[in-house]
Amino acid sequence: MPLVPFEGLPDTSRTWVFAADHSLSRSQSSQLLNAVDEFLSQWKAHGSPLTVGRNWRDDRFLTVAVDQSTAGASGCSIDGLFRILKSIEGRVGASLVASGMIFYRDNAGAIQSVNREDFVKRAAKGDITDATTVFDPTVATLAEWRAQFQTDVGHSWHGALIKDRRPQPA
Repeated sequence: MPLVPFEGLPDTSRTWVFAADHSLSRSQSSQLLNAVDEFLSQWKAHGSPLTVGRNWRDDRFLTVAVDQSTAGASGCSIDGLFRILKSIEGRVGASLVASGMIFYRDNAGAIQSVNREDFVKRAAKGDITDATTVFDPTVATLAEWRAQFQTDVGHSWHGALIKDRRPQPA
């Protein structure tokens, strides 16, 4: 089944977000998206084609969404998606599948990726506040992605990581 426009998928679509550990160049992005599109255009679950769309933003975030009203992604089909992305990592020179990183925009607007410990340390120094933009790759539906994939720390689970660790006024 051909890919469908991501914007046209329903809010109930099951969603996976894959974040590159650094920004990809135009060439790397093109390689990634060509391989992903080739896979998604033929993606099936138990022999049934999946209605799927994808989104690429900020040269770092690949979101894949499946409209489960037509056919739902199965464990095996999801494993296939992860396998293809893992196989692409070497070609594009970036980790996509198992980063465990936290992604946020710094004061200059650049997207940074850090581990949880560094995120907390940066908050303690005042570099990260409730107003800092963060990205939530844990969203599971397209409705969640649309509402909270990009939000601020104060409106995200990220806030719990830095609660009581912010600089105190003198």
